[in-house]
Amino acid sequence: MENQSRLQGVKTVASTLYKIPLLFLLLYLFVCSLDILSSAFQLAGGRVAGDIFQKNAILSNPIAGLMVGILVTVLVQSSSTSTSIIVSLVSSGLLDVQSAIPIIMGSNIGTSVTNTIVALMQAGEREEFERAFSGATVHDCFNWLSVLVLLPLEAAAGVLRRLSQAMIVTLQLSSGEEAPELLKVLTEPLTKLIIQLDKSVLTAIATGDQSMQNVSLVKHWCQTTTMKAKGSMEKETDPFRISPLYPRVTVQPERRGCHPHYIQGRHLFVDCSLSDVGIGLILLACSLLGLCSCLILLVKLLNSLLKGQVASAISNIVNTDFPYPFAWLADYLAILVGAGMTFLVQSSSVFTSAITPLIGIDVISIERAYPLTLGSNLGTTTTAILAALASPGAKLAASTQVALCHFFFNLIGILLWYPIPATRLPIRMACALGKQTARYRWFAVLYLLLGFLILPSIIFALSMSGWKVMSGILVPVIVLIIFIATVNVLQAHKPDCLPYRLKNWEFLPAWMISLQPLDDLITSVTLWMLFQDKQYPSYVTRGYYRHLEQTSTEEMGKQLGGHRD
Repeated sequence: MENQSRLQGVKTVASTLYKIPLLFLLLYLFVCSLDILSSAFQLAGGRVAGDIFQKNAILSNPIAGLMVGILVTVLVQSSSTSTSIIVSLVSSGLLDVQSAIPIIMGSNIGTSVTNTIVALMQAGEREEFERAFSGATVHDCFNWLSVLVLLPLEAAAGVLRRLSQAMIVTLQLSSGEEAPELLKVLTEPLTKLIIQLDKSVLTAIATGDQSMQNVSLVKHWCQTTTMKAKGSMEKETDPFRISPLYPRVTVQPERRGCHPHYIQGRHLFVDCSLSDVGIGLILLACSLLGLCSCLILLVKLLNSLLKGQVASAISNIVNTDFPYPFAWLADYLAILVGAGMTFLVQSSSVFTSAITPLIGIDVISIERAYPLTLGSNLGTTTTAILAALASPGAKLAASTQVALCHFFFNLIGILLWYPIPATRLPIRMACALGKQTARYRWFAVLYLLLGFLILPSIIFALSMSGWKVMSGILVPVIVLIIFIATVNVLQAHKPDCLPYRLKNWEFLPAWMISLQPLDDLITSVTLWMLFQDKQYPSYVTRGYYRHLEQTSTEEMGKQLGGHRD
């Protein structure tokens, strides 16, 4: 019996020792998948993003600039890329700092789409999905609330612009070394074998360089053979480099869209005849598949490692507070940890995406994830500041001012939505979104499409129509939203202050107060399509419809009853 228990203990230790390196391997592949996903989005939508930035007259409208920042960052899946384009536009004089600030705010919102996509991978388990989606969207809620307060202030008084300008005047800046790239040292050996991009093409398109319009983002070799006479030495016929892959091949910038800025490199698409969009779509599918696989395996591995007493111990360490009266210090320490970790990995998307599965399996609570996310926002701005300080002298002041605007936006946002517990609205908003998503799985996809694509596109189109049209449509919508929010608060806390008609929303149609009718419609359409494909027998479909009718009535009664309370 004793030998059996010893053997069992040895097996447990061996299993744990085997799982830990596997965990790091999966995490490494997960980060590499995120990097390739970013490259895929840049290939598929980067040229469109560059063309959007060309329209400098439109960007003078702050709301249009905000929407451009969101759309471009979603398209290229990298706030670093969109921010670097903005810095190039400002330093070249094509865009002033005042117009660049709303775009920076938009890029802050757009970068949070990555961890929201990662949260979708945990949709299989309802409770895990609720926690993961809440943990991911707390970033979105913080960014949106900060924009709602700071964008009007910036448009009216130029708060961020004046703060950053004062810092530039106070500091005596000098060009420094380039920002460190600690994570890329580890990931580039793998990602560079798959794809290599020349991001300077996007910057050139955004700054209006017409010679770059037909240049591919993918680093290609332009193949031209050179003849070698017997007994003579081969000479280079081109001033550019010779490919190590093809000894008799020289790089000619005139052919196949190559240009002198391309450097040598080996990757899967080095000599591919497909367009940038085609390569981007292939990489998008492969990176999403790799991302999903790594995340599913990561969650399973974490569940097996962090179970029972181990999970409780880690959860207690991560989520614990310091003894009274220093309990508040733990949250601010979490902000510093989030900032430090993001500085090390050089990406807020990587850090927030990495903690999303841990929130899902309840190792990190959303109350602790919130300060970690805020710290991550600050950490990514410090990297941008270091990158700006490495700029040449002529561009140093402008690029540093833009980076400081990004820093002050996040810092003021933290001061608005964190120090006082009553102002931590992003946590409550994210929990509400998580509950809706756990109940209606399709709501997560709808949220992503509406929040990061459809609504920004509509508002951007309205802003192009002029202030009168945009104000005539958006002002009534904003007033209506404020009215509904106020009535909801009064219904919950002081219903006696409201007229009898407004004490609940019973008088409204069901589809206006609940997602259940839409859920029934989506379910019915799905079942009808399955029935058409004959994947389910007709009696199963009819039985489900009868069950749906009963549960829909009961569900609606519960929701209306909740409003009455």
